[in-house]
Amino acid sequence: MPPWLGLIVGAVGIIGAVLWTRFATALRMHRVRVTHGSQVVSSPFGQIEFATVRHGAPVLVAHGAGGGFDQVIAAVDRLIAAGYQVVAPSRFGFLRSASPDDPSPSNQADAFAALLDTLHIQSLPVIGISLGALSALQFAVRHPDRCRSLTLVVPAASSVLSAQGPLPIQGWIAKAIVQRITKSDFLYWLGMTLAPDQMIRSVLATSSDVVAAAGPDERQRVLAMLRNVLPISQRSQGFLNDVRFASAPQSIAVEMIKTPTLVISLEDDFFQTLAPARFIAAHVPGARLLTSASGGHLWVGHDAEVFAEVDGFIKQHQPR
Repeated sequence: MPPWLGLIVGAVGIIGAVLWTRFATALRMHRVRVTHGSQVVSSPFGQIEFATVRHGAPVLVAHGAGGGFDQVIAAVDRLIAAGYQVVAPSRFGFLRSASPDDPSPSNQADAFAALLDTLHIQSLPVIGISLGALSALQFAVRHPDRCRSLTLVVPAASSVLSAQGPLPIQGWIAKAIVQRITKSDFLYWLGMTLAPDQMIRSVLATSSDVVAAAGPDERQRVLAMLRNVLPISQRSQGFLNDVRFASAPQSIAVEMIKTPTLVISLEDDFFQTLAPARFIAAHVPGARLLTSASGGHLWVGHDAEVFAEVDGFIKQHQPR
């Protein structure tokens, strides 16, 4: 072997060892993180993992793809700070929640109802974020007496439209994520480490330019959401479930929803949630639509504004 080739091989080996060590440390930290703060209960759909935070008026939040109870807690920390008791289930296939033979949004809605039975909660406001909107909509349809109000934030619910198209995929990186990275903690970590801007666009459906222009707190929130998808291997089945139901037409009788409804979306969301948001707001009687021109799928720059609206909406429709 020529000396120069030996140097190259050695350098590559050192770089690989450093990357693997950093990855192993990060993965260990995130695995520890998701083993704390939640519990598991049994249901007709298998075990349900959930967390409850604080002891105020309860609110159930259905997380998006790549999520779990931990994503809920991170996404709605402003509601927690406002004193609500956030009920944060991990949806089917995420973390320690089972994935039944039929992990449909309708069954997920019924699983939410079973969880509320266990918690002795008769009714509460429901929030669906991103792909969690499908099960939140089904909950409002199937359990109207238990849903005091319905809030949908960036609803990735194009499958409820009559002109249904597949879930938007943002280029070759996102396709690789769907096919490979969702099952590989290392590949996800590597992409996040070496190409964070592309991962923000592909995974979080948000322009890196929007993130760069935001304040430091908002930039930190986005990076935390990206990092906290790890361990993705413990969420992959849930993610694949979501892709399946987001890409197939869903029969949800949104026009039958009588629950007070607030729908929030942004025009530059790469997951194209504005069209389903407008559809839902137009077909749910009395629904209100709140939009903004910029912010992407993570409503960057609008976190305080969005949750001030959500807080006011929930309080408006809470029983006195």
